[in-house]
Amino acid sequence: MVAVQDLRDREVMWVFFPIIAVLLASIHVHHLGMDNFIFFALNNVILVSCVLALLWAITRFVFGKEFLNVSFGLGDMLLMYALAVGFPTVTFIVLFVGSILFSSIAFIVLRMCTKTKTETVPLAGLMCIFLIAILLMAHWSNMPSLYMI
Repeated sequence: MVAVQDLRDREVMWVFFPIIAVLLASIHVHHLGMDNFIFFALNNVILVSCVLALLWAITRFVFGKEFLNVSFGLGDMLLMYALAVGFPTVTFIVLFVGSILFSSIAFIVLRMCTKTKTETVPLAGLMCIFLIAILLMAHWSNMPSLYMI
C-alpha cells in the first residue's frame, strides 16, 4: 500500500509506517531475541538520525531550502525509521544503501519512460518495492537469512 500510494499520489497514510515497524520488529525479535533487537535497533536509529541530520544540513545550508516536505518527505523519513528496527545493523546498511540505489535508478528509468516529468522521487514507495523483492527472495530462495549477515 505504501508503494502504491507513494507512486500514485506522493502521499502515504501515516498509519502504515507503525504497522511496518511493528511487523519488521517482531520478525527481528523472533530471529534474534529481544537483547539483540534492542542493540541493533538503537544502532540503526542512530545511523538513520545521523544520515537525516546530514541531509538536513546540506539542504538547509548548501541549497538554502527547507528540508521537511520540500526537499524530503515525512513518509520517506518514517519509512527509514520503520526499516531501522527491522534488521541487524550490517543487513540494514546493505538494504538501506541498496534501496537508495534502486530508488535512484528506478526513478531515472521511470522518468525517461513516462511523459510526466516530475521532480519528486517517490522514495518510500520505491524503497518498499525493493524491500518486498528482497524479502521474497530471502523467503523463496537459498539466500542466507537476512538476520545472520
